[in-house]
Amino acid sequence: MSEISDYRQKLSEAIEARRDWIEKNVTPNLKENLRVFQSSYTSLYSAFLKKGLVNEDPYKQEAKLSEIQVPETENFPENDKNENMSIRLSNFDNQLDFLVNFYQFSTDFLTIDRIKKILSLIKYIDWVHLSTDSNSLNTRYVAKFTLQVKIGLDSLSLSLLNESTANLVRSTGPIIGYLKTLTEFNKESYKLEVRKSITSAIPETETPSFAQIKKQFASALPGKPFYPELIDEIIKEDYGKDGAELRDVVLHSLAVAHKKQTPEKKDVPLKTILIDGIHSLGAVSAILTEIMLKLDENEALLENRKLSFFEKFRRFMKRIFNSEPDVIIYEIEYTDATRGDPVKERLNFTEFRANISKRIKNLAQISASRGAVAAKLEALQEQQLLSFIEQNIRDLKGLTRDLNALDNYFKANVDQSDRNRVKGIKPELSTIKNAFVKANQRCYDYNALKEEAKQFKRLGITQK
Repeated sequence: MSEISDYRQKLSEAIEARRDWIEKNVTPNLKENLRVFQSSYTSLYSAFLKKGLVNEDPYKQEAKLSEIQVPETENFPENDKNENMSIRLSNFDNQLDFLVNFYQFSTDFLTIDRIKKILSLIKYIDWVHLSTDSNSLNTRYVAKFTLQVKIGLDSLSLSLLNESTANLVRSTGPIIGYLKTLTEFNKESYKLEVRKSITSAIPETETPSFAQIKKQFASALPGKPFYPELIDEIIKEDYGKDGAELRDVVLHSLAVAHKKQTPEKKDVPLKTILIDGIHSLGAVSAILTEIMLKLDENEALLENRKLSFFEKFRRFMKRIFNSEPDVIIYEIEYTDATRGDPVKERLNFTEFRANISKRIKNLAQISASRGAVAAKLEALQEQQLLSFIEQNIRDLKGLTRDLNALDNYFKANVDQSDRNRVKGIKPELSTIKNAFVKANQRCYDYNALKEEAKQFKRLGITQK
């Protein structure tokens, strides 16, 4: 067997081994990273829509896609910004949805041309260098929208938004890496097809020319695209003076590394992740206790300013005879997290105070997490634990909003001379927000691992 024939045989075996490795290790991970990329973009795009930075595309649902088509990149006048970016970002959302949910992730389907389209789509907006000074018009506007959408967001919503943009950055690198691996594989696979269909029929004593291969290409490989640079590579590798070295480089690039056996890492039970999130919430009880002590002092400071001597005496007598306290109503103001509009609300401070006392007691039990309480948590199903965390996060989100509004109310309504006596609660509110952001992260970790397990199951991989 000649050197060229021997190389074709080795190349064919290397490509089949590489194909098997890619199908098991590259295409599943590529799809998973694209899913994260698409989901994160959709969350960001939805925030743009809610804020009114872009408009809903009325024809979005009517779009019928059969292949990826990268949205427009040309410049447009500033006064056409809303219309153009609304169409482009909606189209981008559609293209990503089509890619993740309708594309086939296999070596046969992901041809060189399709890989180029995916790569162009991923690079449509430069998430890694998202800046208002970017040379890319689309990137500049998305950077501006991202800054604008953050204005007025509460801590949890801001954390989720930041997580989405971070995921877009984190997934971009791996996606490009997987696409590069697929591209290199496809190039060598393509070159092997040309060798089998065209050059193998040419006597090895002859060196085929570029023109000779091109002339036979259409009939030998009908429907296949013609890549001149790859034809040049075949001629250099098989017939050039440095051919032996070039062939070794190709075989080395296709070689599949065999992993060394390493001790198995014991997985953390999913339920443990959720219980850890619940413990994060339990720590809030001590912070709420500190807050309520401060609010009680602020409430007394404000109410005593308003009361006449006779009103103070009346309240004093009511306390002596254990009568129900008077209902205290404050008109607070906060910013709507969805629309960014100011909202005024009449808050029943007496009832609000009582509800927080109950919450402190419940969270304190979780914080202790010993004996019967710990056993109850362990007995709950994962979905029950997840629902418990999500409900408490929603409750704490509303609570911190009202507490922040109360803090502002007291500072604005006490006498000027008493301003320095008002007890601020901003540090405590920040601690609470950090606690439910951490709990929310544990939910995210749980869902990510749950999804990973589903992916392994679909691929027929058993997790130990």
